[in-house]
Amino acid sequence: MATASRDTLTDPLVAAIDQGTSSTRFLVFNARTAEVVCQHQVEIKQSFPKEGWVEEDPMEILQSVCVCVERSCDQLRQLSIPITHIKAIGLTNQRETTVVWDKLTGQPLCNAIVWLDLRTQSTVERLINQTPSKNKNHLKSLTGLPISPYFSAVKLRWLLDNEEAVTTATHTHTALFGTIDSWLIWCLTGGPNGGVHCTDVSNASRTLLFNIHTLQWDTHLCSFFDVPVEMLPNVRSSSEIYGYMSSGSLAGVPISGCLGDQSAALVGQMCLQEGQAKNTYGTGCFLLKNTGQKAVMSDHGLLTTVAYQLGRDQPAYYALEGSVAIAGAVVRWLKDNMGIIQTSADIERLASAVGTSYGCYFVPAFSGLYAPYWEPSARGIICGLTQFTNRCHLAFAALEAVCFQTREILDAMNQDSSAPLHRLQVDGGMTANTLLMQLQADLLNIPVVRPCMSETSALGVAMAAGLAEGVCVWNLSQQHTIATETYQPHIHPQDSEFRYSRWKAAVQRAMNWESTESPTPPAGEPEPS
Repeated sequence: MATASRDTLTDPLVAAIDQGTSSTRFLVFNARTAEVVCQHQVEIKQSFPKEGWVEEDPMEILQSVCVCVERSCDQLRQLSIPITHIKAIGLTNQRETTVVWDKLTGQPLCNAIVWLDLRTQSTVERLINQTPSKNKNHLKSLTGLPISPYFSAVKLRWLLDNEEAVTTATHTHTALFGTIDSWLIWCLTGGPNGGVHCTDVSNASRTLLFNIHTLQWDTHLCSFFDVPVEMLPNVRSSSEIYGYMSSGSLAGVPISGCLGDQSAALVGQMCLQEGQAKNTYGTGCFLLKNTGQKAVMSDHGLLTTVAYQLGRDQPAYYALEGSVAIAGAVVRWLKDNMGIIQTSADIERLASAVGTSYGCYFVPAFSGLYAPYWEPSARGIICGLTQFTNRCHLAFAALEAVCFQTREILDAMNQDSSAPLHRLQVDGGMTANTLLMQLQADLLNIPVVRPCMSETSALGVAMAAGLAEGVCVWNLSQQHTIATETYQPHIHPQDSEFRYSRWKAAVQRAMNWESTESPTPPAGEPEPS
C-alpha cells in the first residue's frame, strides 16, 4: 500500500467502481494529480450452465462492490486520510450484460446473462427474419448496431420468453431491466427503498433499444423487441449526480459518473478530440475512435456508439468501435480449460521461449466472431499443427490471435475514415505483456503506445464523476502527465502481411461451423431432450 503524500492528505479525492467481466475494483484517485491513492480488487465467478451460456450472479457482483469499497476505506484510514475527502464516485462497467430484478424485493429474477453469452442465436435469427429485408443491419440506422447476440435487447427478449419469474414480474409491473451500471446504481442508492433506476447514454447505446440520434429509448425499437418501456432505466448523461450512497462507509457520497468500460477508457486516455483512438485489451478487445459530435456509420462491420456526454447540457460524442469477443479470455481458457499454463503471466514466458508460432494459427471464436464479421456461427479452431508444435507455439499463436483481431479492426476503421491511425494508444490488463505489445506493433506496422498507469477505465469515470455539476473537483483542462512506453515495429512489413494473410485464411475455416438446427444424433443415441 502506498504512503500518503502531504498533498493527498488535503486534496479532494474521487473514487471509481470498475465492475468488469472477471473482477470488481474500487480505486481512489487524487483529483488534482490523477494518482491512485488506494485500491482493492475482488474476482468474479462465471458459470457456464450449458454450451455457449455465460452467467454471473448479480448479488455476488453487488457484494464484491461493497467489499471493495470497505477495504479501500480501510486503506484510507491506515493512511490517515479522512474518508470525507472522497467527494464523488464514478461507476464503469462491463457493457451489454443483462440483469432483470424485482423492484419490490430487490432480488434478481435470474442470473445475469453476460455479454459473451450465445444462447440467443436462434432468437437473433427469428428477429432478423421478422425484418422486411431479412438483414441483421435493419436497425442500424437508429442504433448503430447489428441484430446480434452481443446486445442487451436480445438477451432481455430471451429472458421474457424463457424465464417464468421474469415473465410473471413483467406482467405484474414489478420487473426492472438494466445493464450492470443500472443494477448497481439502483442497489447502492437504496434499492427497494428509493433506489435510482437510471443508466447513461454510453450504456444505453449498447442495448438495441436506444436511438443514438435522439438519445432516447425508441418506441419503434421497443415494439420490435416487444419490450415494455416501463422496465427501462431513465437515460442520463455520463456526468451528473444520479443519487447518493445509501449505506456503508461512503453513505451520503454522490454517485456522479457513469460510463461503459470502453467509453471510460476513451475518456481516461484523453481521446476527447475527433480522430483520437484507443484499444483496450481485457476479456475482449475494443478499439474506439472518437468521431466527434457526428454519428459515423460504418461500411466495414464496425459499430457506431455513443462514446460519452459529459454533462446534461453538453453534447454527446460518438465513436466508431471494433469489438473482439475473446482477447484475455483466451489466456484464461489456456489456463482453466487446457491446463497449458498455471498463471496468466506464464503465457509470455512460454511464447517468448520460441518467439514464433511455427505456422500454427489460433482463431478463438468461442463466442462466434464479432467485428468486422458479426458471425455468431463461427467457432474456434487451431490449424497448421505439426508433430513439432508444442505448448510454447500454441501460447505464441494465442497472443498473435489477439493482435490479428486488432489488425482486422484497424483495417476496417481506416477504410471508414479519411484519416488512418498512425499510432495506437492501448490500455487494459493484457498490456502488461510486453511480448504482446511488441507483436501488436509488428503486426500493425505502426507504433503502439502504452501508459505506465493502466487503470484508464477507472480514471475516465473518476474524471466524469469529478466534473459533474455539484461536485466540480476535477479540472478537465488540466493535463495530467502520465508516463508512456512506445513499441516500434521491428519486422519487415512483408513478413507481417504474410502472417496476416494466413490468419485470414484460418478465419474463413472457422466460419459457419455451428447451426441452430438440431443435429441428427448417431445411430443408437437418444434424441436430445
